[in-house]
Order: sequence, then structure tokens, then C-alpha cells
Amino acid sequence: MKSVTIFGFADCPASDPLYQQAKEVARVLAESGLEIVNGGGPGVMRAATEGAHEGGGVATVATFYPKFIENFEGKDHLNKADKEIIMNNYVDRTMKLLELGDAYVVMNGGTGTLSEFGMTWGLAYLYFGHHKPFILYGDFWFPIMETLVANMRIAENRSDSLKVYRIATTPEMVLKYLEEFDSDLMSHKNHRDLADPGNGETAFMN
Repeated sequence: MKSVTIFGFADCPASDPLYQQAKEVARVLAESGLEIVNGGGPGVMRAATEGAHEGGGVATVATFYPKFIENFEGKDHLNKADKEIIMNNYVDRTMKLLELGDAYVVMNGGTGTLSEFGMTWGLAYLYFGHHKPFILYGDFWFPIMETLVANMRIAENRSDSLKVYRIATTPEMVLKYLEEFDSDLMSHKNHRDLADPGNGETAFMN
């Protein structure tokens, strides 16, 4: 595991506790040698880059520059990442963020974060046993996940979907869970199927 993509609220000001949480998570991960990936915007994304640098690490962002999207935050000039990858559109940007991370941390956020959360969870379930791990950060996730399971058809013959994520409430828990995920996935290494290198599957697998 070399990199972690952090998703979260773009409109989060630096004075918001969420901003500081994202920065601290990124700092702890960077201190452990992990590259931090984010969407290049403000809020949680900028905090992730700042945390990466405070931890002595590097930050990579995947961005795009829209012409006709009113409710997209775009690139934040204060998000001073070490590397920027420019994509053609929002969907490609999201896919690139998923590709670049070997694991994911989903912070609190709005509709964009929800779309990233849904894609991350869906891919983890589809590639269960080969999947990239992801962490939901914050205790607010507990009632959300309980409500989803209680009211949607997630748990019916789909128990694997409940095994692919963990909820962390401190940066240290994030690091611990990622280490456990890495160890568990490595134990399945000899049982993996080889993905067709031409079909793009390896972008979402460990």
C-alpha cells in the first residue's frame, strides 16, 4: 500500500473541526510513508494536502477545469499539491482518484462525497477479496450505515458488502485499520485471479 485517496467536503472552511480532522488524518498517514491523493479543491481536499506536507509526505491531485458546471468547486490555487493530473470531466476525475489510491478514507461531505462513497463501496463489494480497502471517518457514519442496511436491500445475500469497510474515529484507527486490511488482503495473494490487463479492472484491485 503506497497511497491513500481522501474524499470529503469541498466547502469546509479552515476553522471547521472537519478541516482539522482531515489534515490530521493525512499527516499521520504521510508520516507512515503513504502518499496522499485528493481532488485538488478546497476544504477537506486542501486540508489533506496540507496534512501530507506537515507529515513530510507528498500529495497528488486529480482535477479538471469545467466550463459549464455551476456547482463544482474546481481547482483551489491554495491546494499546493506536488503533482496535478488533469482529467477531461468530473466522472473521469472521480475514476482517476479511485485509480490513484491503494485505499480510501471518506470524510463528511455533500453530494459529491456521497457519489464517491457509493462508487467506492460498490467497487469494494464487486471485487471482494481483491478490493481496495476503505475507511469511513467519523462516528456519524454509524447511524448512517445502520439506516442504509435497515432500509435498503444491502444485507440480503450480500453480507460481503458489510465486510469491506470500517469506521474510524481517530487518525491512529485509520492507520491501524489500513494495516489490518493490507495484512488480510496479502493473505489472499496466492488465491487471486489474474485480471485481464486490457479491461481496466486492475485500477480498482489490490
